[in-house]
Amino acid sequence: MIFAAAGFVLLLFQSCSLNEDTSGISSPDDFFRKFSECQSVVNGCYIPIKTIYNYTYMIATECVTDIAYCPSGTLDASLDISPSVPRLGSTVWTQGYLGVQRCNFAVNGIERAFQNEVLSEQQYYQLLCEAKTLRAFFYWTLTSFFGDVPFYFDDVTDNEVLNRIQVLPRMDAGETRDKVIEDLLSIAPLAAQTRTYDNEANRLGAACAYMLVAKMAMWNKEWDTALDALEKIETIYGSLSQYDYAENILFRNKNTPESIMEIQHVYTQGGLTYTSNVACICQPYPRSANSAIYDGVEIPELGDQATVWAAMRPNVYFCQGLQSKMGKDIRAKYNMAWGYGDKTFNSTNTRPWCGPKFWSPNMQASADGNNYKVFRYADALLMMAECYFYKDNYEKAVEYLDMTRTRAGLANYTYRTPARLEEEIRNERARELFGEFQRKYDLVRWGIWYEAVTDNSDYGYLQLNTATSRIKPCHRYYPIPDTEVTYSKNNLDNNEYKAYGL
Repeated sequence: MIFAAAGFVLLLFQSCSLNEDTSGISSPDDFFRKFSECQSVVNGCYIPIKTIYNYTYMIATECVTDIAYCPSGTLDASLDISPSVPRLGSTVWTQGYLGVQRCNFAVNGIERAFQNEVLSEQQYYQLLCEAKTLRAFFYWTLTSFFGDVPFYFDDVTDNEVLNRIQVLPRMDAGETRDKVIEDLLSIAPLAAQTRTYDNEANRLGAACAYMLVAKMAMWNKEWDTALDALEKIETIYGSLSQYDYAENILFRNKNTPESIMEIQHVYTQGGLTYTSNVACICQPYPRSANSAIYDGVEIPELGDQATVWAAMRPNVYFCQGLQSKMGKDIRAKYNMAWGYGDKTFNSTNTRPWCGPKFWSPNMQASADGNNYKVFRYADALLMMAECYFYKDNYEKAVEYLDMTRTRAGLANYTYRTPARLEEEIRNERARELFGEFQRKYDLVRWGIWYEAVTDNSDYGYLQLNTATSRIKPCHRYYPIPDTEVTYSKNNLDNNEYKAYGL
């Protein structure tokens, strides 16, 4: 997939919220006259994703959990958020709905282009699957981040549609997911059944569509629907053993065969480079001035120009319990760094830094050019383990659990009780997917976020009964920004936050 933007697409979407700017309303016929124009519109649908996936999103999804924390001045790290000060919530909301708007425009235009015989059947299925998959990704993000949110598939072609959309209330997230699942299943089987890696320019297609079907079905506890989609991914991707762990998980290794979706940071025509800044909080801290010395140890591969900020760190629960440095799990040396070469960092007596999985070699200032892994095949297999568990098929659950454990060098899991197996599946997701922007969503989906964080965090803001504690059960989701509530004429609400006086 690529983030190139067609200029005419940018003109169409001046607003980033449900309060859209009508000056951009135009007929799809103006922009869908041939395949390249259709594809350019779809290209524009990718752009909001890269704005969401920055270091603050890593903090929100991984550092406010049971396995990591970040002593950052970024106040999302300490849950200093409210409807009036939503912080990252403003970005995710505006970019999420900007993405929805662009995708709705693309879907409508592609369908009309096919009716007008502009596209071949193969081109039509390819582009429609891609646009619907991107739309599903935005709704998955919005419902995972905010819970119940407004839902619409309409293309804003006139003021009547605009006025209706502006005042939409929250819709039950489960209902939104069901509608998106139905939409994806209408197109995914018709698109090429290929890995993302095998698609031209790593464009999203059927594999990512099935992944999103499964993700949303599991939020809704629709295990059979999830399994059906995951089995299709398994058919496409084959045995996990063919995918080398280190090669496929390092963020610096772009568009690897195991990936189902990555956030792209690439050169584009005109010499523009899209970068972000996640590595700024994932590399050892601090860096000595004018040198490649990080926390007292020289790391030549990181260079002497990188900007590093107060860093995300695995917590004691993770690094001394779930994945200790003395264990046999090969993932530990990629997730965590206690030292470099034969040197130990100055500040890793009890907790390591994040490991080379996240490092950006020779980073210039804060320009992290890595791709970020969002969905990988290993994730899908662990989702299958979870689905089989909740269908009481413990033998199959263990079979799929062992696929990632075996690749990581661990012994096969010995089944004892359902409760222990459930815990192990959850722990294995932490070990395999550490730092891949999903831990908070898993904890919220399981209904254990508040307890898991307050029990296991090393950080005072996220513990109970400390002078600095801010955590409340309502923080499982971000609040809808107050400005959006106003735009909706108060049809939207933040009642859960109000119940806690926020």
